[in-house]
Amino acid sequence: MKNSNLSIYDDDYLKSKIYIIRGVQVMLDADLAEVYGYTTKRFNEQVKNNIERFDDDFRFQLDVTEYKNLKSKFSTSSWGGARKRPYAFT
Repeated sequence: MKNSNLSIYDDDYLKSKIYIIRGVQVMLDADLAEVYGYTTKRFNEQVKNNIERFDDDFRFQLDVTEYKNLKSKFSTSSWGGARKRPYAFT
């Protein structure tokens, strides 16, 4: 089921959401969910429900150190206080 609230973002905005983690360019689950107009929880549910459509290296969960390093790059509280380590999508 597609979300009809799909937003359009410019290239600079999308490029600002790309990180290098484990030597690979990735986007985080929360950022992709925002782009596609879903909550992070719903976005991850959709991926899990359709995981057979994706290669094995399509997604990985950040480890504790990666998560702490990433959180430290955000100086404001806009991170949202996620309780779970985010998934990174290649």
